[in-house]
Amino acid sequence: MGATFSQLASQEDENKMILPPDPAFGSKAASYSSTGNSKPFCSCVPCDRAAGTGFVTCPTCQGSGEIPRELEKQLVALIPYGDQRLKPRHTKLSVFLAVFICLVTSSLIVFFLFPRTIAVQPVGLDSSTVATDEANVYLNITSILNISNNNYCPITVTQLTIEVLHLSLVVGQVSHSLLLHIGSLASEQIFYAVANRIWDENTYKICTWLEIKVHHVLLHIQGTLTYSYLSRSEQLVFQSYEYVDCRGNTSVPHLLVSHPP
Repeated sequence: MGATFSQLASQEDENKMILPPDPAFGSKAASYSSTGNSKPFCSCVPCDRAAGTGFVTCPTCQGSGEIPRELEKQLVALIPYGDQRLKPRHTKLSVFLAVFICLVTSSLIVFFLFPRTIAVQPVGLDSSTVATDEANVYLNITSILNISNNNYCPITVTQLTIEVLHLSLVVGQVSHSLLLHIGSLASEQIFYAVANRIWDENTYKICTWLEIKVHHVLLHIQGTLTYSYLSRSEQLVFQSYEYVDCRGNTSVPHLLVSHPP
């Protein structure tokens, strides 16, 4: 029996040590308790402020009660299991809409910014001038290059390099630094001139002998077009074959040929 009374006395002492012995809020702390009723019980009740005691707003009763500031870190606020704050509404709908918007946005970005091919098509000769001396044929040609931008973003043509060959020999070359802006889904033309010198003996006879009725020479034109697209630079290689009349000067008008994207 003696041991039993000593254990009860020690438990009462421990219970007394839980709350501070301040009488200003001792009576108020006793009101913060829960019962076994089935209905939810509000643990915060309005109370009068005691002089010299600080209070904070109770977060679980929407400002309708107060708890002593000294018990702020000791009391635990309980929320009923059926509280709507524990059941977020439209969670699946919000996640689905977020995923759908991200997929649509990324698809549109890929569709509009994905690099497409740049079509480079030699249109042909625009004009040519011929001059000869004792052993050489000087042939100056002006050609047209059609460029079609199939992208949804503009491009900038920065350089054009042309090389002309006759009988597998380089007879003329030129390089132009450009700054040509071509809009999205648009086409532009570039005129370029190349001065050529042909020193082949047979070609010289074709161009100068009156007994020969056909005065055409075949030129192989190779070119490299450099352009920038979305802060990156790329090169396109093209080539064409042109028959040029080396007997006299010619001029052939050409119109802009548009190409659908």
